[in-house]
Amino acid sequence: MPRHVAIVMDGNGRWAKKRFLPRFFGHKQGVDALVRVVQACIDRDIEYLTVFAFSSENWKRPSDEVSGLMGLVLAAVSRYLARMGAMGVRIRIVGDREAVSDKLRAAWAEAENSTAHNSKLTLNVAFNYGGRWDIVQACRKAMEAGVPPAELTEAKLSEFMAMSYAPDPDLFIRTGGELRISNFMLWQTAYTEFVFSDCLWPEFGEAQLDEAIAAFRARDRRFGGVNVPGVAQEA
Repeated sequence: MPRHVAIVMDGNGRWAKKRFLPRFFGHKQGVDALVRVVQACIDRDIEYLTVFAFSSENWKRPSDEVSGLMGLVLAAVSRYLARMGAMGVRIRIVGDREAVSDKLRAAWAEAENSTAHNSKLTLNVAFNYGGRWDIVQACRKAMEAGVPPAELTEAKLSEFMAMSYAPDPDLFIRTGGELRISNFMLWQTAYTEFVFSDCLWPEFGEAQLDEAIAAFRARDRRFGGVNVPGVAQEA
């Protein structure tokens, strides 16, 4: 089983368009899909789930859609926070918080603080996040901490990444049929296994997750080495 699964939840807008509905309805159905997948990950003893909820590039979308997404986040926290807590989920928000409203930051703080004691699954919600932003902010933090250039190794820089508390993803899933990673976890996915699904995110569930896990388990993960019979490989 993968220990850490990362997902780009793509296809909400297209799901809505196929049903002649505003894009917002697709995002709303996407939240329901996320709750299903969280439960499925718990059932499969997956320790970390990281989802790409809003990228640093998504600000380019129409203002009414961005505003709707912000409101949806607030509604989702209100609707699902108690349920997530009861499921044993720890929620952590990852991304640049400066650009969002005080109200949204307060909701995030409530979600993080009220679930901090949970350990069944850590749900990382990447919001206003970008892989390049993550690397830049890690470099800045390392400089502010006074790390000498000669001592700035890959391992040291990893300590300053936004998700330094979590192992790198084992499995990366993107729904919606697109074949790119869209600036998501660039540093952390160096040796991650990728699975691209044509399924639109609102329709994603246990069956699709199991298909992705089956594909992952069939991979030969060598981490740059060569498999020798009887010799275990190390990451």
